[in-house]
Amino acid sequence: MAKLRKAVAYRRIERPYTRKSKYKKLSYVRSTPASKVVRYDMGNPGKEFENKFHLLAKSDLQIRHNAIESARVACIRVLEGKLGKAGFHFIIRMYPHHILRENPLAAGAGADRMSTGMQRSFGKCIGIAAQVFAGKEMLTVEVDAVNAQIARDALKAAGHKFACRTQIVQAK
Repeated sequence: MAKLRKAVAYRRIERPYTRKSKYKKLSYVRSTPASKVVRYDMGNPGKEFENKFHLLAKSDLQIRHNAIESARVACIRVLEGKLGKAGFHFIIRMYPHHILRENPLAAGAGADRMSTGMQRSFGKCIGIAAQVFAGKEMLTVEVDAVNAQIARDALKAAGHKFACRTQIVQAK
């Protein structure tokens, strides 16, 4: 399997590229990779909880789908370990729409026969990302008042998975 490119190559916000269509003429992207994010809403959504905490982004950036899934796993591990499966409600509030492309350039001997340079540089799809702007809520956790510190710890663990500075805010 091919190695992932560093996230710094795709961190900057650019024009969103999401041209997927059911009509072949209008669908410029031939294949879109599947998202690695498994679930967006977890825990106990039916119960009313007293406290709601949001993880906010402090800068504009793109977050790849594998980083979102990694943050989800880190947050859920803390919440389920301390509160069980029904003691919280966790929501991912960003969705990866933007398609990331790569124009692979060969280096070394014989590269001139394989590469076209920038002649046809549209690139192949290698992943998808969510575009997040400063102040946007990325993750939300709802818990009872006695478990407020556990929710903060879970969001802090998830915030370490993103390539930006984050802030935890309690909603009223």
